Amino acid sequence: MAGVSARPWTRPHDWAEVVLGAVLALSPIWMDTDNAAMWTMIVLGALIAVDGLVSLARPGLIYGEGLQVVLGALAFISPWVMTYTGLTGAAWTSWIVGGLTVLVGAAALPVANSVHRTAGQH
Repeated sequence: MAGVSARPWTRPHDWAEVVLGAVLALSPIWMDTDNAAMWTMIVLGALIAVDGLVSLARPGLIYGEGLQVVLGALAFISPWVMTYTGLTGAAWTSWIVGGLTVLVGAAALPVANSVHRTAGQH
């Protein structure tokens, strides 16, 4: 597992993060939002996608998955914090994408740790 996972641009967890971030960032195009919801979704989505791209390019970096979990948690709580729970589509998108981002990040932690340890042995 570590040999395949150590190659750049091959880890499915990180590709999922890129897709989830892109969906969150672009979703204000097709759903109703207010200013706070729109910018929260764009910024958090872009940060999630960029973190995924960095993790894809540099699979030995261990911080990426931890950051992914934090960003996913922020996306999940953002409808309450930024008060857009009344915007059903935007709120549910944030909750679903945030929850999936946390799950994918948590699932990727063992893979990233393995890659990090293997990279340190070379």
